[in-house]
Amino acid sequence: MLNQLLQLTLSGIAVGCVYGLIALGFVLIYKATETVNFAQGDLMMVGAFVALTFTETFGFPLWLGFPAAIVFMAMFGILIEKAVLSPVLGQPAFSIVMVTIGLGTVFRGVVSMVPGWGTDTHTMRTPFSGQLVNFGEVVLSAEQLMIIADTALLCGVLYLFFRFTRVGVAMQAASQNQLAAYYMGIPVRRINALIWGISAAVATIAGILLAPVTFVHANMGFIGLKAFPAAVVGGFGSVPGAIVGGLVIGLVEAFAGFYLPEGFKDVAAYIVVLLVLVLRPSGLFGETRNKKV
Repeated sequence: MLNQLLQLTLSGIAVGCVYGLIALGFVLIYKATETVNFAQGDLMMVGAFVALTFTETFGFPLWLGFPAAIVFMAMFGILIEKAVLSPVLGQPAFSIVMVTIGLGTVFRGVVSMVPGWGTDTHTMRTPFSGQLVNFGEVVLSAEQLMIIADTALLCGVLYLFFRFTRVGVAMQAASQNQLAAYYMGIPVRRINALIWGISAAVATIAGILLAPVTFVHANMGFIGLKAFPAAVVGGFGSVPGAIVGGLVIGLVEAFAGFYLPEGFKDVAAYIVVLLVLVLRPSGLFGETRNKKV
């Protein structure tokens, strides 16, 4: 019984880490621009295809192909912000949300038309593919352990970046009050573009981690529909909350899929969101703001 609980817990944490990384992109962009980027899951999908192209088509070794894909997608995220999102900033929030939904649809359509990508399912091979690690009677795939380890490492890097670099501190200032940050000399527009670049890079890392487990295909971006509840559960304004929310959703899905009747796993995340919104509307780590009317 205990081994079974450990197995489910570690599996749920591995999946939850991916949800958390995608949710992190939601939170970063929302904190900077108060915009919900519903194309975040599709950015992850594009990043996975770019990584696949660098490693499989171009023949780059993994240690070079994966960082090249991350840098490429960071530049792509900045380009998207400059070309598509920046011109519509200041418009009603509904308009901006529809733009991000449209971006996701465009990404899926373009990917399905690219030769070599298309609508086929692709396999991304890694040195850990097919390997199992035994902890007593608990068996985990090496890919799951890499997901957990890499997520922890990335969270540490992001913490150091936001805490100790001038750009990171400027991003925090801009996310709290863009007008005040602008008056203090912080280039807010440039910061917003950098945040989109970081979000695209984080989404690419999530895609690279997820690809060996679920394969690479044009519809893998729909996993963003599970990452969105993770952002809500953790609190849309909290970076640590995004990771914690992802872990909560991953664990709930793992246990619901095993202990509850078939079908509950697919709706468990949304049931958790409803409960959190009823009990704590700002999320587990969200800030509650009082407004005078």
